[in-house]
Amino acid sequence: MNNSDELAVKLGEVLSNTGLMLATAESCTGGMIAARVTDVAGSSGWFECAFITYSNDAKCQMLGVHRDVIDAHGAVSEEVVHQMAEGALARSTAQVSVAVSGVAGPDGGSEDKPVGTVWFAWGYGSGSIVTEKRCFDGDRAAVREQTVCHALQCIIQRLQL
Repeated sequence: MNNSDELAVKLGEVLSNTGLMLATAESCTGGMIAARVTDVAGSSGWFECAFITYSNDAKCQMLGVHRDVIDAHGAVSEEVVHQMAEGALARSTAQVSVAVSGVAGPDGGSEDKPVGTVWFAWGYGSGSIVTEKRCFDGDRAAVREQTVCHALQCIIQRLQL
């Protein structure tokens, strides 16, 4: 069992204990967070749904991200993941959401957003959205796995406060 598998099991315990449901809104991970979560037996009791919105059009259509926000800030931005996390909550019955958008590589990076840059947003039913930017090292697979682990770990930490 790797670290993200262990985190998914722990997240399931925390969500089960709180009676909350989770929704994911994923871009650079392409559904990896949802896959780790649904690998856990019984996850249907605490996992609502996943929005895999790899393209900008999908972010707008499925999650309600405003096109002008993407045009102004780019898909890999605090503003976009904030709207993704809000959209996941608004378009599901979940009380907790996580959204990720990043540059996994090996191409696509820029001076402002080098490969490994990932924006996160965690939404909570009360309307509270927490955002964070991380820069991970490694190849595409390493960046994506670190993104999954960080996304899961931060949900666990915030729900245990």
